[in-house]
Amino acid sequence: MSRKVGILGGTFDPPHLGHLIIANEALDQLGLDEIKFMPNQEPPHKKRNTGTSATDRLKMVELAIADHQKFSLEKIELERRGRSYTYDTIKELKERTPDADFYFIIGADMVEYLPNWYKIDELVKLVRFVGTNRPRFQLETPYPIQIVEVPKVDISSTLIRNRVKAGKSVKYLLPDSVIRYIEENRLYGS
Repeated sequence: MSRKVGILGGTFDPPHLGHLIIANEALDQLGLDEIKFMPNQEPPHKKRNTGTSATDRLKMVELAIADHQKFSLEKIELERRGRSYTYDTIKELKERTPDADFYFIIGADMVEYLPNWYKIDELVKLVRFVGTNRPRFQLETPYPIQIVEVPKVDISSTLIRNRVKAGKSVKYLLPDSVIRYIEENRLYGS
């Protein structure tokens, strides 16, 4: 029997409770065996300039998921140089673990963007897309997608970075271990 593996990609700069809630809801509602958190190198549609390194982002994800036995870290995109396309990543993951069925979890903002994804028509044959509701976005797409209803938590990494920079509290927005890491390493102008 094949294993059902969820993949949650993102910059995770930093990872927050919204990410953890999405992962846990997908795990639970779809009966997945595990969720792999996959920090990306350079998402093709975004420019990063937060000053955090890939190592910082990896460490923060490790800290954020440490207490959940079905959450793990997938470093495949950070091991590759330059821009990463989901198609190439999934192809490589399928070669590494042929017994896995992959469920690629994306927010409603990305669902709307799917028609623009690199090799989307081939990609939908390799992976099942899972869409999660997100404030201000519709879950509408011509592509096959499973919907996971997630409690509405309007937290973003941008909000957290701005609050840290302004010296405001981020308690309860992300795990304490990640807050400590941000403070100890003076990330986001803290």
